[in-house]
Amino acid sequence: MTDAPTTRTDTAPRVLVADDHPLWLSALERDLVARGVQVVGTAADGPAAVRRTRATTPDVLVLDLNLPGMRGDEVCRALGDLPTRVLILSASGEQQDVLAAIKAGATGYLVKSASPGEILDAVLATARGEAVFTPGLAGLVLGEFRRLGAAEEPTESAPERPIPQLTARETEILRLVATGMTSKEIAAQLVLSHRTVQNHVQNTLGKLHLHNRVELVRFALAHGLEDEDPAAT
Repeated sequence: MTDAPTTRTDTAPRVLVADDHPLWLSALERDLVARGVQVVGTAADGPAAVRRTRATTPDVLVLDLNLPGMRGDEVCRALGDLPTRVLILSASGEQQDVLAAIKAGATGYLVKSASPGEILDAVLATARGEAVFTPGLAGLVLGEFRRLGAAEEPTESAPERPIPQLTARETEILRLVATGMTSKEIAAQLVLSHRTVQNHVQNTLGKLHLHNRVELVRFALAHGLEDEDPAAT
């Protein structure tokens, strides 16, 4: 394990990196540190990733999908009670692997062919609570959430959970989040600052007792919010 200072700052997220390829792990750690990210630790297998994430509670766990001892999706499930967000960084872009990771609680999914700059941007976006996906995967995940939402329609025995009161703007942004739009895209459409959109998303997460945008998308789709008329809110 490689430790780094764990003092939090306002600008640098705290990150733990888990990968079983020593050269890749070392290079990724070096790139992140060079760009101002606080790498609080590393792990080379699944059980170590769980132990060290629990010990340090980083903002982001950058997690390889195929680790010795535990798969990435198993690691995600084992850490589901923590506020740490998980960004999968894997050589695989297979549909089954992507959906298994997201269903297990990962916030985003990036393939290892991404450039160092793209990886850094993804880590920073994940720390902000945004869902980040390699191009082409976001639509796959959104489609699966829609399918799950349709399959989980409330019944008389399992009534729909009431939605806490949101402001009109929060509801509007929640609907756009459900379509798969990023905070930057929502800001451009609504003529708001990126920071304002992020604040609304964080307020909505708090009101709905959710942890990240992936959970927010699932919640919104399950409640049909992506189909509502904006004028109605």
